[in-house]
Amino acid sequence: MASPTGPDVSETSDAPVRWLSEEETGAWKALVSLLLQLTGPLDAQLQRDSGLSLFEYLVLSSMSMAPGRALRMSELARLANGSLSRLSNVVKRLEAAGWVRRCPDPVDGRYTVAALTDEGFAVVEAAAPGHVDAVRRLVIDPLTAAQQRSLTAISARLLAAMQSSGEGAGTC
Repeated sequence: MASPTGPDVSETSDAPVRWLSEEETGAWKALVSLLLQLTGPLDAQLQRDSGLSLFEYLVLSSMSMAPGRALRMSELARLANGSLSRLSNVVKRLEAAGWVRRCPDPVDGRYTVAALTDEGFAVVEAAAPGHVDAVRRLVIDPLTAAQQRSLTAISARLLAAMQSSGEGAGTC
């Protein structure tokens, strides 16, 4: 974001502000626009076809792909890109539906493990084809193979930078 006063660098607090160039502002606005607009259609498709929110689907599908269909809550929060508090509330609802069960981690009882039940696996299995179709239509098919590789590399780099600075999901 270009400086509201014009100069490229201005003083606030103790550190100078490194304002975004026009090109950097364009990249930032493109990314934030994509992030804000992409979740709506994905969430709507899942709600319409499966009665699941996008976050609930991410929780269930993350467990479905884990060994033994079980994950520590902290790891599940990281994979689903949510806070432990948000995850706990969602897992409580999924548990009430009979799709997930929680138990102490057998390796270290200080942790809680969330495990996908057979009924929960059936739910995510039924929701997956429609979700994959939406992801393919909105994200994968419009890109070339090289663009998909670039998107993967860019996303991994941004996530690594966030995690190394302590600003990534699951760091609460």
